[in-house]
Amino acid sequence: MNKIISAFYLLGLWVYGAILRIAALFHPKAKLLCNGRKETWQKLKTYDNSKPCVWIHAASLGEFEQGRPIIEAIKKHNPDKKVVLTFYSPSGYEVRKNYNLANLICYLPADGPSNASQFIDAINPEKVIFVKYEFWHFFLAETKKRNIPLYGISMIFREQQPFFAKGLYGGWFIDMLKKFTHIYVQDKKSAELLDSIAISNHSTVGDTRFDRVKKVVESCGDVEIAQKFVSNADFVMVAGSSWEPDENVYMPYINNSSNNIKLIVATHEVHRERVEKLKSTISVKSFFFTNPPADPENYNVMIVDTIGLLTTIYKYGQIAYVGGGFGKGIHNTLEPAAYGMPVIFGPKHKKFKEALDLIDCGGGFCVTTQEEFEKLINSLRNDETKFNAARKAAGDYVAQMCGATDVIMSEVFKINQL
Repeated sequence: MNKIISAFYLLGLWVYGAILRIAALFHPKAKLLCNGRKETWQKLKTYDNSKPCVWIHAASLGEFEQGRPIIEAIKKHNPDKKVVLTFYSPSGYEVRKNYNLANLICYLPADGPSNASQFIDAINPEKVIFVKYEFWHFFLAETKKRNIPLYGISMIFREQQPFFAKGLYGGWFIDMLKKFTHIYVQDKKSAELLDSIAISNHSTVGDTRFDRVKKVVESCGDVEIAQKFVSNADFVMVAGSSWEPDENVYMPYINNSSNNIKLIVATHEVHRERVEKLKSTISVKSFFFTNPPADPENYNVMIVDTIGLLTTIYKYGQIAYVGGGFGKGIHNTLEPAAYGMPVIFGPKHKKFKEALDLIDCGGGFCVTTQEEFEKLINSLRNDETKFNAARKAAGDYVAQMCGATDVIMSEVFKINQL
């Protein structure tokens, strides 16, 4: 019966591929994927596979950030070890196609028995790592067939996934999990779900992305303009990846000069029209980061109108507002939490485990209206005990979730980083 389901799966892949090729005529992202897969085979013709590699597959940019600590640890301890990094999504590949710690970066070819066999022949992997939730049947099967150790890292499972469906359909997906040598999951719930379907080759170690965030935060330097801006401040809020609906929630509070609060705001988009429009909504003294005044300490709002500074900028605040919660979903809450900052965000956060965890531990807060924001921030500013508890909860949450990279490196690569 599994063969029949596999045949239907293969047919579905063929149909999807045909639709993708048609979509590529009109849709830029589909075109990038189609062309990228063709380029993969060209790259493989010149790739030297005389030495085995570690193959790491990430769906997109977020998964890359979870795999990145592993790549960095491999290269730190064995600089000559080859690493092949594959992506499914153009959103990941196009941003990281020049990442300097991987020997080969390419799109993963379309799943299928022939592609899987040819690809694995071409890269010669000695270990394979799939990040978070990519499961490609024929690639996993070919890896298992060749007895190549296969690991899943930073994986997270939910009851709605097909692995937990009843009957033959669920069984076919369970069979994919059995092909893994070991699965490193993020949380206890995921472990319990795997136990419920008799998958025992797993352990709960957390999310490698926390290790990456901790490392980045610890290595951040100083930003002179920001230092001057906050030098005489009683309280500073940093709004990261902010959108206009977010600003409708917090900006009225900032514009009320009697609240005596400073704001550093980094918008999600930094083109001139966007930041100029934002500045027009600010009634207190404000300036652009790229055009600072001689006395930034005498201003109330600093608009960061350039990219690449947000992670460092968070260190200058006491509380963070992370944008996106009134759109498709919130942005990165881990960076401000790693600084021990209470994190505020909008209602579109339900799909983000770290946001839910921060709420549960008392380090994160959801607001849906301007009134809720004002009530929350006043309660945190006016109650030192509550504020300090929230700061500690956020910082402790990140600290407690760190360590996955060390466990994986020790067990998979026999490297002790501690």
